[in-house]
Amino acid sequence: MAVCVGIIGKDNSPKFFTCLNPAEELNFQYKVLSALDVVEEKLNCGSKGATDLRELYLGMLYTLETHKIYGYVTNTKIKFIIVVDSTNMALRDNEIRSMFRKIHSEYADIVCNPFYIPGEPICSKSFTGSIKNIMTGTV
Repeated sequence: MAVCVGIIGKDNSPKFFTCLNPAEELNFQYKVLSALDVVEEKLNCGSKGATDLRELYLGMLYTLETHKIYGYVTNTKIKFIIVVDSTNMALRDNEIRSMFRKIHSEYADIVCNPFYIPGEPICSKSFTGSIKNIMTGTV
């Protein structure tokens, strides 16, 4: 089960952010935004001319005492960051990949909405509900 999801634009501006515990939102924002350095490092070091063939899933970016941070980057450089509670040992790598695929699909649906303005933060209640369902595993 994920505790936080962040979607970051190609210019490293936050597009969407949600947590299961709103009281810790600022702490999780710090963790998500600090993960961007690791994402950029993985993108720059791992793709010396093979940018089209790279893997979208970046894996675990780093781990803390209480949380693990995972990353995923689309072909258009949109970054998805998931923060998972480190005490959850039942969550496997393929389940994290599945969560990223579902989030990517929901993101593609919201961006294709004719009322969405490209580049603006996502403020849809239905999108937030869908992401929280993916985070808790009730999808």
